[in-house]
Amino acid sequence: MKSFKSLTSIIPMPAVMDRYIASELLGPFLFGVGAFSSVGVAVGILFDLVRKIVETGLPIAIASQVFLLNLPAFIVLAFPMSTLLSALMTYSRLASDSELIALRSSGVSIYRLVLPAVVLSFVVTGITFFFNEQLVPIANYQASQTLRSALKQNKPILTEQNIFYPEYKEVKQPNGEKTKILSRLFYADKFDGQQMQGLVIVDRSELGINQILVSDSAAWNRLQNIWDFFNGTIYLVAPDSSYRNIVRFEHQQLQLPRTALDLAAKGRDFGEMNIAQARERLKLLNLSGDEKKIRKLKVRIQEKLSLPFVCIVFGLVGAALGTNPQRAGKAKATSFGISIIVIFGYYLLSFISSALGVSGVVSPIVSAWLPTAFGLMTGGLLLVRAAK
Repeated sequence: MKSFKSLTSIIPMPAVMDRYIASELLGPFLFGVGAFSSVGVAVGILFDLVRKIVETGLPIAIASQVFLLNLPAFIVLAFPMSTLLSALMTYSRLASDSELIALRSSGVSIYRLVLPAVVLSFVVTGITFFFNEQLVPIANYQASQTLRSALKQNKPILTEQNIFYPEYKEVKQPNGEKTKILSRLFYADKFDGQQMQGLVIVDRSELGINQILVSDSAAWNRLQNIWDFFNGTIYLVAPDSSYRNIVRFEHQQLQLPRTALDLAAKGRDFGEMNIAQARERLKLLNLSGDEKKIRKLKVRIQEKLSLPFVCIVFGLVGAALGTNPQRAGKAKATSFGISIIVIFGYYLLSFISSALGVSGVVSPIVSAWLPTAFGLMTGGLLLVRAAK
């Protein structure tokens, strides 16, 4: 009994052990958030803001505001990397001081030892998801609007070219089957933020009447919820493909859907949208039939869902590497270097996987979640190896 008491005075019991390891994890984690965020902000936004201050006279107060608004995006990126650094440094330090050996000799398994790191990873995953959904999109949007307003970039700019929007309708065939056919095709050369230019519209929505509209420009009339077309011609085509009539006009109003405008209008960038907003954008893109843009947005949505779970991958990999006895004597010297290598390898795999998804080689779900699945499998194998 006396020997057990002396042992418990040296070896913490599970509840005490968890608090002890958690407190050891917290310091390196906060250090990592600060370090990785600082590097990201410096490379990603600070240098560009300094250049704008010098070259365009951007007020320092506005630059500071934009700087602060961009911080959440870089903090989110720092969370997974900080989880890896924290787990690797903490368990390497415990191994180098023989504390892991003492705990394992008392019957505590490796799997039980890494539990605090895994729990921390899950907590950081939730925080990352909250930041990425609630804070980052709003902050990024406000930053871009603030910067644009300060630089007086309020003039309409060319946002889209070659706007292509098909509409389909279901037609019942004589045999009873329903098939989709093209009912209307909307095309414009470009959209300058206010007007469509170089329009061609093929309208087959009404039975027995085919129309082809060619117009120099068109704008959406918000007061009347109708399209205003300028300087164009309407060709009425009979079912036998012969011309019925030709109507030339300087100004013509037509009741057409505004979906093409929604597709062309410059909305929020993907980094300024949460998942719900990105899915609404996807609905519009599905109407356009642009498979490349549809695939890219599907991949980005899945990546937004999978990003928080990188924290779990890095936490597991960091803890497994840190408990490796072979690294015990060089914990502090190599932890940061190992973290950089793991981070680089993971994000290189993510980049390749993302490119495969956008190109259509793999599905968006596989593209976004493959690096996470591979990371979890690697972390599990490393942990099993460390437990032997």
